[in-house]
Amino acid sequence: MPDLILEKNVNVRYSEMDFDKSLKPYSLLNYFQDIASDNAESLGFGYSYITPKNLMWVLIKYRIEFDEYPTDNEMIILRTQPRGYNKIFAYRNFEILSGNKRLVRASSAWSLVKSNDMSIVSIDSAINSPYLSKFKQSEDDLSYSKIPIITKVDFQKEFEVRYNDIDVNHHANNGNYIVWALEPLSFDFRINHRLKTIDMVYKKEIKFGEKLISQVQFLDEITTIHTLKHSITNEDLCMLKCEWKKVTP
Repeated sequence: MPDLILEKNVNVRYSEMDFDKSLKPYSLLNYFQDIASDNAESLGFGYSYITPKNLMWVLIKYRIEFDEYPTDNEMIILRTQPRGYNKIFAYRNFEILSGNKRLVRASSAWSLVKSNDMSIVSIDSAINSPYLSKFKQSEDDLSYSKIPIITKVDFQKEFEVRYNDIDVNHHANNGNYIVWALEPLSFDFRINHRLKTIDMVYKKEIKFGEKLISQVQFLDEITTIHTLKHSITNEDLCMLKCEWKKVTP
């Protein structure tokens, strides 16, 4: 019988590090996606199970909190656990640990959709696994923060979705969204600050060749809000709220 909680030992590789040898946010989201996929696969509701049914999992939102950053080729423990589902959302928690010390924790919400038209499917009707039960709130679950709407654009950049950005579902991989969101921030700000919390809400997918605009507003010196918009339709693709902490020399 498979374990509900999956743990993996991982060495932070140099290609996954920022200039200061801390784990890049993009790499962090890829860690989460990979271990979530492996766990779902072993429990009977992963990619190989849902793809023949013309279904796929779509990430809806994240809440991520950093106590410390994984750094410098450190051996870390990745841990994930499905937290159950209601009618249209399935919930999953993550942790990163160094020994017995927690470095990062996160909560996420996912929906099951039809691959051809992205319409949401009732999880009850599509998944039959004893390892995915009804969601029950726990005091350990993180609370998602409301993301304000941008009222003044302080910085923005435009991007085009490259072939390398596309995932197995033929849409831009969810890790790319945080790269696009943070890129308009200045180099000086990035090298002097680290993320403390991230709230992300994914609104709509974007495909190869399409263009998007990444907009940033500073609410104060250590709080930024971000919106990714489709360049042609102006539809919101993703919204973020980030709290930062200043790096001490």
